[in-house]
Amino acid sequence: MSTEKATKIIAVTNHKGGCGKTTTVVNLAAELGRLGWQVLVVDLDPQANASLHIGKKHPSEVKVSCAELLALDIAKLPLAIHDETHLENVSLIYGSLTLGKAEDDLKESAPRPSEELKTKLEPLIGLYDFILIDCPPSLKLLTSNALAAATHFMIPVESGSQYGMYGVTDLMRHVDKIRRINPNLTFLGTLLIRHDERQTVCKLIENAAQEQIGKLIPVRIPTSTKVNQAAMAQLSLFDLDKNARITKEFQRLAAFMVSELGLKQEVKHGS
Repeated sequence: MSTEKATKIIAVTNHKGGCGKTTTVVNLAAELGRLGWQVLVVDLDPQANASLHIGKKHPSEVKVSCAELLALDIAKLPLAIHDETHLENVSLIYGSLTLGKAEDDLKESAPRPSEELKTKLEPLIGLYDFILIDCPPSLKLLTSNALAAATHFMIPVESGSQYGMYGVTDLMRHVDKIRRINPNLTFLGTLLIRHDERQTVCKLIENAAQEQIGKLIPVRIPTSTKVNQAAMAQLSLFDLDKNARITKEFQRLAAFMVSELGLKQEVKHGS
């Protein structure tokens, strides 16, 4: 790994709830960390499910979460970062139920309300290889902050649901607006979640995603009960069952990210 890190900030976003954003963030972070990359997860979702999964504290016990970070002076940044998590090489800025209020406060008090997260993360550039942002299920100010701060974004889409593509064109229009302040924001592609090629609906959603968005990540995440099992046990899918098909797909996703972003390193752990 290069001693000078060109930090990749990836927003995982879709304003449809239950489409696998948190599952993607947690297990992509786990696999990147397992490969030896230094990863920071920023939990920008008021539900704080990523924090509940990988954090060693309950979000309610944390004094400086994403909510406080957005509102406070940038000097508070070190207090927000928790290096001890359940995942190797993965640090965390916790989510919080108060993020909704923080969003309202930004509208009233911040001179550039869409760029507060970008400002707060700038001192971390070079300290991490990857910063993964788990976005809330909305197109409001928190998601705008994530996209304004990101170098790249990806869209998880539930291909097993006939409503999987609902509203994705609205999201892409929102991205176009954010590119006015973040013109270098790069689309990594759509990640198909809960995908089963034997099901007609999955094939239809895959075709619709290709037609409407135009770029699919060449990985298909299958349906698996192991996702909930891993979350309840606060484990990565690899630690729960390294031989499971869904685990192998997240390993492929991590490898795709490293390759797509032009990064090179020797694999630290065998897959």
